[in-house]
Amino acid sequence: MSSTTEDADADAGPEAEGRPSLWRNREFNLLWVSQSLSDVGTAMANLALPLLVLQLTRSPAQAGAVGTVGLLVSLACRLPAGVLADRLDRRRVMIVCDLLRLLAYGALCGAVAVGAAGITLVLGVVVVGAAANALFSTAEHAAVRALVAPAQLSTAVARNEARAYGTSLAGPPLGGLLFALGRSWPFLGNAVSHLLSLAAVVCIRTPLQRPRAVPTESGRAAGAEGVRFVLNNPFLRALLLIAAPLNMAFTGMLFAIVVSLQRAGTPSFVVGLASMIFGLGGFLGAFAAPALQRQLPLPRLLLVLCWATTGLMAVSALFATSVLAAVPLALAVFLGPTANAALFGYQAAITPDHLQGRVISVILLVATSAAALAPGLAGLLLAHLSGTTTMLVFALIVAVSACAATFSTGIRTMPDH
Repeated sequence: MSSTTEDADADAGPEAEGRPSLWRNREFNLLWVSQSLSDVGTAMANLALPLLVLQLTRSPAQAGAVGTVGLLVSLACRLPAGVLADRLDRRRVMIVCDLLRLLAYGALCGAVAVGAAGITLVLGVVVVGAAANALFSTAEHAAVRALVAPAQLSTAVARNEARAYGTSLAGPPLGGLLFALGRSWPFLGNAVSHLLSLAAVVCIRTPLQRPRAVPTESGRAAGAEGVRFVLNNPFLRALLLIAAPLNMAFTGMLFAIVVSLQRAGTPSFVVGLASMIFGLGGFLGAFAAPALQRQLPLPRLLLVLCWATTGLMAVSALFATSVLAAVPLALAVFLGPTANAALFGYQAAITPDHLQGRVISVILLVATSAAALAPGLAGLLLAHLSGTTTMLVFALIVAVSACAATFSTGIRTMPDH
């Protein structure tokens, strides 16, 4: 193990040992529940917001702009969020974020209910919500290490993966149902979810960070320190090279499948079924993650994930105009939660507590930026190539991750446990 790992282990402190199991860990479960509620509310609002803008403006372009603004704000806030999560009390940061989201979506709910909502208010709420989501999620990721024993980190991340896939499956249908009942209801539901999340976070008693010295460097210097730590660590550099192409490929493949099915005249409910099959693969994979981790050490797991995904995406391309294309993709994403749990668990173990937020923000920025480019790339490819060829391009992109996992020194020199 490197000296960096030893420093991180020492930073964890002796009190990290002897933690209860995750199912009996009150503090971890409060944090998990709080973010589960936030995730469901955010998923409901993300579905309802473009629908609301369409009804208000009759403009698909403006409806699309709402999503783009939220994405850009989220990306812009990633690195500053990491600095704040490392400098401020993480529990207080999450409380402030929940308060901001509660007030923003409560105001939107009231405005929609009385017919006073306009595009300016919607964009303001989107900006506040996206910034608060970025900061909350960064602080929450960084806080997990303070609540569980080092040996439980991978399992804790797997639990969070299950939560993410579960809320992505449940949130949009619930948001659509509430919007059909009344345009303000999804935003009321989102506001209530943040109120409940706020209550859960308030009840957390354990400090979510180690004691720190008063920072003397500027925010820019603090952010640069996180970037340097990632770039100077062979494992974290490899993680960026693996995660970015994988995220881009999965997002692009799903987009290409949806467009190809629509081109073929597939009914809308069948198109939705493709997305559900994809999400279900990840949801089931999150539950299988602890058992798979025991069978596959991380270096071997990464090789299996990357090369299997390359082959499965190639198979998926053969069924570009059929909902069956989602099945190989679901099989590929089945291993994703296990890999994420192992990777982020190891990342948390080797990163000192005072750098957790910044390191996580760098990784998430790179991964989400790559995924954000995927729909545009897929659309450009589909404008000139067939669905099958487009999907094969994304399979080749995954091969880049496979080569990184195969030849990277940071992966090959990892402890095989």
